Amino acid sequence: MSDRPALPLVFDEPRGRKKPPRHLADLTPAERAEAVAELGLPAFRAGQLSRHYFTRLTDDPAEMTDLPAAGREELVAALLPPLMTPVHTLEADGGTTRKTLWRLGDGSLVESVLMRYPDRVTMCVSSQAGCGMACPFCATGQGGLQRNMSTAEIVEQVLAGARSLARDEVPGGPGRVSNVVFMGMGEPLANYKAVIGAVRRLTDPGPDGLGMSARGVTVSTVGLVPRMRQLADEGIPVTLALSLHAPDDELRNELVPINTRWTVGEAVDAAAHYFQVTGRRVSIEYALIRDINDHGWRADLLGDVLLAAGPRGWVHVNLIPLNPTPGSKWTASDPRDEREFVRRLEAKGVPTTVRDTRGREIDGACGQLAATAT
Repeated sequence: MSDRPALPLVFDEPRGRKKPPRHLADLTPAERAEAVAELGLPAFRAGQLSRHYFTRLTDDPAEMTDLPAAGREELVAALLPPLMTPVHTLEADGGTTRKTLWRLGDGSLVESVLMRYPDRVTMCVSSQAGCGMACPFCATGQGGLQRNMSTAEIVEQVLAGARSLARDEVPGGPGRVSNVVFMGMGEPLANYKAVIGAVRRLTDPGPDGLGMSARGVTVSTVGLVPRMRQLADEGIPVTLALSLHAPDDELRNELVPINTRWTVGEAVDAAAHYFQVTGRRVSIEYALIRDINDHGWRADLLGDVLLAAGPRGWVHVNLIPLNPTPGSKWTASDPRDEREFVRRLEAKGVPTTVRDTRGREIDGACGQLAATAT
């Protein structure tokens, strides 16, 4: 471990932001019962409301007919307040990829993406409005951090997608969300408490939560090492994805500035620790950038770094063809260099795939839609 002094794990938000209202999804089942009791209602009403929200995917009070008409509006207003409104929804891939720009209650903008495949539906969600990590090739990082999102704001992105699927608004017939990836706007582990709360709401059995498998949830990070180690002890078998983007500190200091706090070696060691504790294979995210990090020798070095950190099979590399942002000097690698990068990693025995590049025609990179909103 490094002998550098400990550094804060919560990145300061601008002051003066209005907090989101309390929502059912922010609360544990016990806290929901207490909140209902504060309204002078019996505790079982909390379970009924949870069933409407998480199981029946109801957002219209008129459909909640098992709640007494006299107090229904008050109960819904108190525990299911509106958290965000859609600004734009753009579609690609015949409507099976839907990117939505949301306006939060204080005016902050965030994005989520629904991606339907033949065998699954994945929601990519934001955990912060903006991002404080300042990675220069990322549209969100260029805009800075506005604020952390609440647990309920994170969960509501998934529930909005679930409602669209249940109502047959996405081509392919009615369906359900099977996977959630925390790879939208923001650094999830810099908003640790809210993100863990959201993971628990998504994976708690119904009607307390959405009832997803934790194995269908992926939490990404640029390498907040102490939080990665804390995540290993949460007892939730989510997939950890480390956004590495370079195998050497010299380049990663430029591409991922947090590397000046926690180095490549420290981040990879924390990822290997996550595997040792949970038994869950870790994903290494690596955005291929032309003439920057796509050299053959860097593929060799990446393989060596990963193989030295843990047993064979502990890790999988997910190469991401960069979706360039307007005006950026960063662009995607030549396909030949991409294939050579894959070949070299596989030659070392490191499982490697190239991510499906959905959403390019709808400002698919995180933060692009928010950056162009008026």
